[in-house]
Amino acid sequence: MGAQESNGQERGTARRTLLGAAVLGAGGAVVGLPTAASADTRRSGGGYRSLPKPTIIGHRGASGYRPEHTFGSYQLALDLGADVVEAGDLVPTKDGHLVCRHEPEIGGTTDVADHPEFAGRRTTKSLDGVATTGWFTEDFTLAELKTLRAIERIPANRPHNTLYNGRWEIPTFEEVLKWQDEQTRKRGKQVWIYPELKHPTYFRALGLGTEERLAKLLRKAGKDSKNSPVIIQSFEPTSIQRMNKLVDNPLAVLLSSANSRPWDFVATGDPRTVADLVTPKGLKEIASYAQGIGPTLDLIIPKDASGNFTKPTTLVEDAHARGLVLHPYTMRNENPFLPSAYRKGTDADAYGDVFGVFKVYFETGIDGVFTDNPDTGVLARADFVSG
Repeated sequence: MGAQESNGQERGTARRTLLGAAVLGAGGAVVGLPTAASADTRRSGGGYRSLPKPTIIGHRGASGYRPEHTFGSYQLALDLGADVVEAGDLVPTKDGHLVCRHEPEIGGTTDVADHPEFAGRRTTKSLDGVATTGWFTEDFTLAELKTLRAIERIPANRPHNTLYNGRWEIPTFEEVLKWQDEQTRKRGKQVWIYPELKHPTYFRALGLGTEERLAKLLRKAGKDSKNSPVIIQSFEPTSIQRMNKLVDNPLAVLLSSANSRPWDFVATGDPRTVADLVTPKGLKEIASYAQGIGPTLDLIIPKDASGNFTKPTTLVEDAHARGLVLHPYTMRNENPFLPSAYRKGTDADAYGDVFGVFKVYFETGIDGVFTDNPDTGVLARADFVSG
């Protein structure tokens, strides 16, 4: 490990290299980045399977560079070459609108704490069995939420993102659908989005079922068919099963750590864990109502006690055998999020050898990956495709 000063110089050079690619040319193309057409597209009849492979998915936009789930983050993800934008994590308001926040608790992603008029809304709730204190979207009307502004969620790792605190409001999913159409027209190619239904069992118990609300918006926008550019995901299998009956969109089941249980399983007494879902039997069941899975990266390649890669699992092969695509999550550039052997220096916000990590994951045969840094992912894919 180098000296602190050297670490800062490396970090600055790396960021200048990566962020320099964000200088826009005519038509919104990104100077210095390969286009999607230069990737291995492996086209297969349209729809989600026509996306470039490996697919680069902007995680909550370009959240490595802008506060997540804002139009600033979504817009930059497209500018940096993302094939798909995760816009957004969907949670309801008190009056039934779907808005884009990472969690219903918004104390860490908005400036709500700076609004004295909302001080009395701070409370503690049980969110999927975990006591959580803060401010919750379901206790606010949309008009009230629109008075708030987004802030950086992990400032210790991304102090540069705090520059943009307060710049953008909370988007609704209806606004996202209109933005998608606008960007598709402006860029001359279809823009894809990948919304996630957050805590659907929790919200259903509150009388705020999110699946029906999402389906209604998709139908209204004419984006509820099998080839529509909207992939829907959730950590709760029963939520995806419900969506499978409401719309024809491509669907994906998100999968957390092997020993965890989806909250809908906990609520209904289903004893299965994620380890059961990633068996050939479990994957066959998922394939009966979904087209893909979004596993945590550790389900693709586990790490040992020191945080280093071990042997890849058979998940990629097993999922492909059942016709499922794999879009694991989440690649991030900063040291704390990388395997130990790929970290550089000791700073929490320093970049490590993220290109090396992308290469290892791409070699497993994954169909795509969620990343907070879409430009890094696009460059890593270009390296991988060119050999």
